[in-house]
Amino acid sequence: MTTLTSPVARSGSGTVAAIRRLADAIYPEGGSDFAEQALDLMAARERSTQSRHRPGADEVILITYPDLLRAPGEHPLQTLGRFCRQYLPFIPVMHLLPFYPQSSDEGFSVVDYEAVDPALGDWSDIAALAGDVRLMFDAVINHVSAQSQWMQQYLAGRPPFDRLAIEVAPEMDVTAVVRPRESPLVTRFDTAAGARDLWTTFSPDQVDLNYADPRVLLAILGVLLDYVDRGASFIRLDAVAFIWKQAGTGCMSLPTTHRIVQLIRAVLDAVAPQVSLVCETNVPHAENVSYFGDGRNEAQLVYNFALPPLVLHTFGTGNSTALQGWASGLALPGPDAWFLNFLASHDGIGLRGVESILSRADRQSLAERALARGGFVGYRSLPDGQREPYELNINYFDALSEPDRSESLDVEVSRFLTAHSIMLTLPGVPGLYAHSLLGSRGDRLAVLRSGDKRAVNRARLQLNDLTAELASDPRRRAIFDGLAALLAARAACPELDPAADCEVLATSPALFALRRDQRLTAVHNVRATPQALPWGGLDLLSGQRFQPGDDLPGYAVVWLR
Repeated sequence: MTTLTSPVARSGSGTVAAIRRLADAIYPEGGSDFAEQALDLMAARERSTQSRHRPGADEVILITYPDLLRAPGEHPLQTLGRFCRQYLPFIPVMHLLPFYPQSSDEGFSVVDYEAVDPALGDWSDIAALAGDVRLMFDAVINHVSAQSQWMQQYLAGRPPFDRLAIEVAPEMDVTAVVRPRESPLVTRFDTAAGARDLWTTFSPDQVDLNYADPRVLLAILGVLLDYVDRGASFIRLDAVAFIWKQAGTGCMSLPTTHRIVQLIRAVLDAVAPQVSLVCETNVPHAENVSYFGDGRNEAQLVYNFALPPLVLHTFGTGNSTALQGWASGLALPGPDAWFLNFLASHDGIGLRGVESILSRADRQSLAERALARGGFVGYRSLPDGQREPYELNINYFDALSEPDRSESLDVEVSRFLTAHSIMLTLPGVPGLYAHSLLGSRGDRLAVLRSGDKRAVNRARLQLNDLTAELASDPRRRAIFDGLAALLAARAACPELDPAADCEVLATSPALFALRRDQRLTAVHNVRATPQALPWGGLDLLSGQRFQPGDDLPGYAVVWLR
């Protein structure tokens, strides 16, 4: 039983009751035993005295691979830290993509959850980064590498992982399962008990974890608490919508999935109240925001997956109507819940978030746009056997630009910065992908070499080459300086606090306008031609004063106070 000195006891009996209630709901036949083991796991740790950081207008999350930058004679994690200290002092949070030993999928097929890949560095390098910025760790908890020790124990039939994987019997009804890929749902493995067909949502090397066995969830809770001890300020639950399976359903965002997220939130709130939970759920928008729960019991941050394709659609068509309609309906369930707004990431531009917002024809047009600009399209299989575009694999700068490169660099950069201003002025916390900040282009050769479409936007860079290009390459310099200036302006605007009031202003389809905190009006021109400003004021970006009726140049933005 839990003692009076345990973190859960000190946080109040309500936490204990919540954990027991959730345990009973997740495991009707073994909830009591699971709850006591979970409480014991928590009792072994001291409750943190830190409080949760509340994001302000200066908050921005840099999304980066741990080995983005390389230099002779040092670990990539050390190189990354050195670069950030010199060039990115304005970045307070870093989402460090998986740095664990891995066997595939650029780190998302984890071999050992509690180790640092020696090719990247070690835990001292992670600690050094945590001393400079607040870190977001990835918790890849839907699946584990087929090469992992956990899987080796399963294959040998050894406890506690003898039921680690989900065995799919021939009679199991999986016809309605929602697929994010075209690869087979099951993969055959040889085990000590014979051949078994195992559930592999994302690839044959990524074996889904069997949360129906409470020992699996206990092991994952132990991993998450280890991440807290290692300095995580944010824990990102990767692909969390898939974690609970039930025959005859779509196996996506099931009620028990939400209960597991609620249990994780309760554990973290009790032991590490300074840590924020982030849900990564590339699903239709209404389903996506359900991971806020009631605003207090699930994620503090949810990725705003509809935003990247909507912004691309807006600039591609020169029409902000769909973006205006969607943004007008954005709402948060409480004062401690925020959208994580982003345009680009290590993955492609997901299209599931706009399934109920853009028509199938509009989504297909986005896919054709990506292909015409040298990108690729990832597809998913539907229950009826058809396929549809799932994500666009393309660098965001390339996706916004014209395929014939007929525009000037000034026009391309202006459009790119204005697209990012939309992200920066919407309510929420912005997430900025490193290759966007550094002004990178897509790497088609990496796709041809690896066969992985997502490699197009995942290049690794030599530090000396990058620093030279930041000084001499007009595109890299203009984008880096432009985004840094936008971030500095945002940090100086209390009206752009993530929780400040927001009104989407009705205007022409050529403009997208927001009024924040009733004082700051951000107006974005989504067309190449000048548009008359409906409002006036002092532009905080240029220092110029505008009057109603003045022209806003093509692909330009003003922040009017």
